[in-house]
Amino acid sequence: MTKIDIIQDVYEKLGFSKKDSAIIVESVFEIIKDSLARGEKIKISGFGNFSIKEKKSRRGRNPQTGSEIEISARKVLTFKSSQVLRKALNG
Repeated sequence: MTKIDIIQDVYEKLGFSKKDSAIIVESVFEIIKDSLARGEKIKISGFGNFSIKEKKSRRGRNPQTGSEIEISARKVLTFKSSQVLRKALNG
């Protein structure tokens, strides 16, 4: 499913115009992105939790050459599904 598919579903289910549906979907994604960028956790009841975790730099190995490389520190996005979502997916 793509963002366009989500916009189409909002258009069909809620009756907004396609332009308004696109604005709504874009706004929701923008709010989520901005909140995560500020380091906030996002909890969507019945769906799950999004959070940012810090990864420290570490030594790694280039699989092609076998030489050691430094993997830089970075932030990663994690998602943990809610119990409700897991039950829905597993019947």
